Amino acid sequence: MARAKLADVAKMAEVSTASVSRYLNGSLVLPKETSDRIDAAISELDYRPHPHARRLSRGRSDIIALVVPEIANPFFAQLASAAERAVGERGYRMMLFATDNRLGRELDYLVHLVGADVDGVLFVTNHTDAGGELAQAIAKNSRVVILDENIDGVDAPRVFVDNFSAGRLAAEKFLEFGHRDFAYIGGPDGLMSVNERGEGFRSQLAPLGERNTRLRILLGDYSPIHGAQAMNVLLDEGDPPTAILTGSDAITLGILEVCHERNIRIPDDISLITIDDVLPNRFMTPAISAIRQPIAQMGQVGVDSLLALIDGSPETVAPVTRLPVEFIARKSVAAPREGCLKASSSKETSYGN
Repeated sequence: MARAKLADVAKMAEVSTASVSRYLNGSLVLPKETSDRIDAAISELDYRPHPHARRLSRGRSDIIALVVPEIANPFFAQLASAAERAVGERGYRMMLFATDNRLGRELDYLVHLVGADVDGVLFVTNHTDAGGELAQAIAKNSRVVILDENIDGVDAPRVFVDNFSAGRLAAEKFLEFGHRDFAYIGGPDGLMSVNERGEGFRSQLAPLGERNTRLRILLGDYSPIHGAQAMNVLLDEGDPPTAILTGSDAITLGILEVCHERNIRIPDDISLITIDDVLPNRFMTPAISAIRQPIAQMGQVGVDSLLALIDGSPETVAPVTRLPVEFIARKSVAAPREGCLKASSSKETSYGN
């Protein structure tokens, strides 16, 4: 038996094909008697609208795009997984694009995706927008939501974690154990998350006074290479900190490699807290304490915000959403060894950008 067509439904219901089409895509309200005839014809003929044709008639693809710097990084992999689940629950599909954190590819996706292949874009970058090109491209699209990192000059909805609290919580835990000499090995200089975490960390040290604490800041890529380089710098100075906050699990991997090579024991020699908790930190030796980011919630909120824009309800979307972080206590923080408290100084080092 041949598949029923729209014209067959219209003929049986004694209406025009245009009326059936508009009724099915929700753009036409009919009298109950007429709509009942259409529904009965659809049931009797077992009519199933062609998905692609129906999407075209509604002016939508029912697809959203997630643009991330890379997919090898577990943080972005988990974000993609969470977003795809949220999208599927709402009857949409998702396309994933990786930019290699390159401006040219980001701009290309922003220009060509929205309105052509997808209904909207969830966008993540991992670098600053020094020239303002990203902000200009996003300003031309009304259906873009920014996740994780800020882009200056953008009015699009943004979903971030509470980075300030991430730094504050780490410093608070170190201070509880009696530490006074710290290092923050963070990501690229100028990124919102990097700056805010540093500010949060400093906020906990301020009441103690500059003479009673020391904080060294080393910034670079979110990578094991940067973590290893920064750790070697601290150890080569001959006066390493007693507690280190790292800006990502990737950075932490590099730090752990150097500690192993140079016989630095965690937490006996140096205490360590990582931000992210996307790697199996609980299975490491010792298990690494972490500031856990709510990645799944970020994906869910981002999808909800984007679909509200697509549905024409921008007034229901918060301009900026901040999601809470959580401290996960494990075995990598302990009291400093006796005699480790040092005089204060502050030093910031940035490389690898």
